[in-house]
Amino acid sequence: MGGDLSEYRRKRDPGRTPEPVPGDDAVLPSGGDDTFVIQEHHASRLHWDVRLERGGVLVSWAVPKGLPPEPGTIRLAVRTEDHPLEYASFSGVIPKGEYGAGRMVIWDRGRYETVKWSDREVDVVLHGSRVEGEFVFFRRDAAGGEGEGKEWMVRRRHEPVRPDWVPLPESLSPMLATPAAELPGPGSKWAFEFKWDGVRAVARVEGGRVRLTSRLGNDVTGTYPELQGLGEQLGATQVLLDGEIVALEGGRPSFGALQRRMHASEAQARRLVARTPVTFLVFDVLHLDGSPTLDLPYSRRRELLEGLGLRGAHWLTPRAFPGEGAAVLAASREQGLEGVVAKRLDSRYVPGSRSPQWVKVTAVATQEVVVGGWRPGEGKRKGVVGSLLLGIPDGEGGLVFAGSVGTGFDQAELERLTARLSALGVARSPFVSEVPRERARGARWVRPELVGEVAYRQWTADGRMRFPTWRGLRPDRVPGEVRRGDG
Repeated sequence: MGGDLSEYRRKRDPGRTPEPVPGDDAVLPSGGDDTFVIQEHHASRLHWDVRLERGGVLVSWAVPKGLPPEPGTIRLAVRTEDHPLEYASFSGVIPKGEYGAGRMVIWDRGRYETVKWSDREVDVVLHGSRVEGEFVFFRRDAAGGEGEGKEWMVRRRHEPVRPDWVPLPESLSPMLATPAAELPGPGSKWAFEFKWDGVRAVARVEGGRVRLTSRLGNDVTGTYPELQGLGEQLGATQVLLDGEIVALEGGRPSFGALQRRMHASEAQARRLVARTPVTFLVFDVLHLDGSPTLDLPYSRRRELLEGLGLRGAHWLTPRAFPGEGAAVLAASREQGLEGVVAKRLDSRYVPGSRSPQWVKVTAVATQEVVVGGWRPGEGKRKGVVGSLLLGIPDGEGGLVFAGSVGTGFDQAELERLTARLSALGVARSPFVSEVPRERARGARWVRPELVGEVAYRQWTADGRMRFPTWRGLRPDRVPGEVRRGDG
C-alpha cells in the first residue's frame, strides 16, 4: 500500500488548483517514513484528512468526524489516493469545480512510529501538538469480505492522553430560571441577559456535526438544518451548548414565526430555511473538549463560551451584562423583547433544575397551559377551532380550568389544532373544577396532552386569565410540568 501518484494526478489539473502536482517523470523522494499531517478539509462535507509518509508519498484517509478522542469510539476512515510529500505543508483554497473544492488548513502535524503496517491494518503512534496516541486503521472487510478496500475504520488504542478526559454526553436537560416580579439585588452579584422569545435547545457538537435536542430530550436536528454550519465552524471542538432557537421578524424574535418551523417536517424545514430562517442564541457551555463545566461558576463558563467565538449566519453568543440589570430591563422594554434573565455570577449549572440562582423577569405575562377542550367555530371559522378551553394541573393529577382563548390564531394554526384535537376526543370533561356553563355549552373534550402558551393581562380572583391571547403549541413541554406562573 502506498507509492503511487497516478490517481492523484488524474484527478487534478495543475493549471487550476494550487495543490502541488508533481510531473509524471517525478522521482518519489525517500524519507524516514515518520512524518504525518492532519488537514481540516472544508469540502462539500467537513472532514479531516490523515496522511502518513510511506514509500515517498503520503498514504491518506478521509476521516469524517476526525480521530476518536477515546478508546471506545470507532470512526469511519475512507482510504483516498496517495498524495505527494509536498502536500504535508499545503493549506489553501481548492477552487470551486475542482476535485476536493473547499478550504484546507493544517490542523496538526508531527512524527509517528509504526507498530504494524499491512494492506489491511495500519497501527501507528502519533506525536503531534494536538494529537498524541496510538491509532489503528483497519479495513472494514478485514474478515474476508470483497471490495476495493476504500472503507476503513479507525480506533484509538489505549487510554486518551488526558487521564481526566470525560466523553461528551449525548445531551443534558436544561437548567431553568425562577419567575420573579422584579430583578434581584444587589446587582453586582449577577449577570443579566435578554430573555429570548423562542424554544430551548441543547446542541451537541462532535466531529463537526451538530445534534440538537429539545428541552424534553427529543431530537430536533432535522427541524433546523441551517444550524449544521455551527459544527463546521467549531471543527474538531467537542462541546455541549445551551441556547434558544428564535425566528426573527422585523429584527425581533417572533414566536409566531417560529411556530411555522417548530411543526415542520424535515422536508418542509429545508424549504422554509430561506423564508423563515432561525438563529441559535448560545448562552452557556456545559461540556468542552473532555471536561464537564457544570460545576464551574457562571462567570467562568461565560469566559469559555466567549472564547469559542461563535458567530455565523444562523448562530451567535448574545452579550451578558454583569451588574447592569436596570439598564438591560429598560432596553428590553424599549425594544419590545420578552424580558430579562438574571444569573448569579457564582452559580453552577444544575441540569433539569428550576433554580433561584437564575431569575427571569418578563415584560409580557405569559403562561403555559394544557388544552382540555375546544369549541367549534362559527362564520369564517366554521369547521375549525373557535376557542380553546385551558387548564393548569393542580399537582395531584387534576386539571383546573383557567379560562378560554379565541384570539391569536392564524388559519394554518387553526387547521393544525383542529386535526390534532379531533384525534384526542373523549366523552367527559378532563377538568376537576367546574367549567362555566356558557363555556361548556357545545364543547368537545379532549385528553389533556397538548401544552400551549398564552399571553394574558392578569389573573382574576377565581383563578382565570383575563384577555388571554394564544401564542402557540409548546411541543417542548409536557402537561405534568406546567405550573401557574410558568411562561
